[in-house]
Amino acid sequence: MNWDMETDLLVAGAGPGGMTAALVAAIEGLDVVVCEKSAQVGGTGATSAGGLWIPGNKPSRVAGFEDSPEEAGRYLNALIGDEGTSAHRRAYLADGPDVIDYLMDKTDVQFLPCGLHPDYHNNVPGAASSGRAIIPQNFDGRLLGRDFERVRPPIPEFMLMGGMMVSKVDIVSLLGRYRSLSACRHSAGIVLRYLADRLRYRRGTRLVMGNALVARLFYSLKRRDVPVLFESPIQDFVKDGDAVVGAVLGTSDGPRRIRARRGIVLATGGFAHNPKYREAFMPDPTPHYSMAARTNTGDGLALAETVNAAIDSKGHQSAAFWTPVSVTKREDGSEGLYPHLAMDRAKPGLIAVNAAGRRFVNEAVSYHDFVEAMYRSHETVDTMPSWLICETSFITKYGLGAIHPETRDLSKYTCSGYVTVAENLDVLAGKIGVDADGLRDSVGRHNGFSNVGIDEDFGKGDLELNRFNGDSAHSPNPCLAPIENGPFAAMAVWPAELGCSVGLATNPDCQVLDAENTPIPGLYACGNDMGSVMAGAYPGPGTTLGPAIVFGWRAAMHAAGHPSGRGVAD
Repeated sequence: MNWDMETDLLVAGAGPGGMTAALVAAIEGLDVVVCEKSAQVGGTGATSAGGLWIPGNKPSRVAGFEDSPEEAGRYLNALIGDEGTSAHRRAYLADGPDVIDYLMDKTDVQFLPCGLHPDYHNNVPGAASSGRAIIPQNFDGRLLGRDFERVRPPIPEFMLMGGMMVSKVDIVSLLGRYRSLSACRHSAGIVLRYLADRLRYRRGTRLVMGNALVARLFYSLKRRDVPVLFESPIQDFVKDGDAVVGAVLGTSDGPRRIRARRGIVLATGGFAHNPKYREAFMPDPTPHYSMAARTNTGDGLALAETVNAAIDSKGHQSAAFWTPVSVTKREDGSEGLYPHLAMDRAKPGLIAVNAAGRRFVNEAVSYHDFVEAMYRSHETVDTMPSWLICETSFITKYGLGAIHPETRDLSKYTCSGYVTVAENLDVLAGKIGVDADGLRDSVGRHNGFSNVGIDEDFGKGDLELNRFNGDSAHSPNPCLAPIENGPFAAMAVWPAELGCSVGLATNPDCQVLDAENTPIPGLYACGNDMGSVMAGAYPGPGTTLGPAIVFGWRAAMHAAGHPSGRGVAD
């Protein structure tokens, strides 16, 4: 056979999982080529918060936050149960801390501890309040030179002034810029840096969160001269018997045949925008919205099925990892999505209601659990969309969705339909099509709970996660305050997935399995192409990126002939 190129390992997809696999393989001495469908690296990871859930990680231990993979295992076992991913979970927990050490020792991928950042179910045995979540260090995009344009930018709703990235720490400083000298200096520094950047770049080069993670991975690949072939998706596999030995790439110069001596790693981002797979695996009604990159169209799953790969869909609590989103109107006339992760739902003075005007959830639970509650409520009452209800003064104080705190004039947002405002609850209910009696009763009952600080219906403020995202300056419950003084506001939120849980069946070394549970020679999967180790449960911040990094490492180590094997055996 005539090959246009030969390499040891071909990695399909330049998201966090794929770039980790490529980077580790290169460090371990393999020739590596990355082929990316789009013109940019990062995928969905570039627009994420960038956190990784890695119990027992060294950055947190050094900072004084003690934790153990054993306790995390107890937590996951209680949350998920002892089903098909138990071997994967043991491998993940055993190798996770070592993977972070490996990257920090050998690459420019560096992490910081989050400190206090509770697991999402602190009432489950083994849950922790701190030490498990880490985030990437900020990155100077100027180090990438012209290739800075190759990093997929965050969604516009996550940037200020048309292109300035900000982290949660930055937001605290910006909101408190007149309250302390340090906050003023920090705010002035990042704004001046951004203004200087805009003289040369389309957006700010001070990268944070998921953008910093993917930029650090990309920069590390560049320093090791690992080629990334952009706009070059895999069109077909080349087989020798049952083994995958290469691939045909679609490029601007026509098809290119690449031999992969050690195998191919599928890391194409999952099936988020594939109608066939969405209909097959997503709950009913199939969600209309997705936070995933538009290029994530199930290429990895479709290719793997041509070589009889199995899809891991059994035993998943959910087919995806969820967030409620509001639909924004961008300046160019297009629609955007704002994920309601942590900045508004837990704050005091907000409730969520269905079409009957009734609350259906503890509004301060994790974004994943909020959408799960939407689906449960929708079985009997229209809950898609559900409505976030608050006073307009709440928006001025805390913000709501893409509306920033300190916003007093809402006319721009009411004219676009992003938020609905009325002087009283009955008029508000009529405008949004919600039962007025139900809304009035729900608000009244919530106000009674707020006065004593105990939510008798849903326990808002009971979980540590609730209080962490609430307002610590508000008492007696940092998540409860009455909704009584108009004007009142309502915002529609819909279910959308952050990533897929259902994916290709693999063993813990990321080898793709066929229907008989036998590894397909030469084929690996990681990231959202791989059936999630979490099986549709959402234990804490970084539930998708943590496994993407760890199993990207495991795939590369196996391909290089250095498999870990730790934590896999019973």
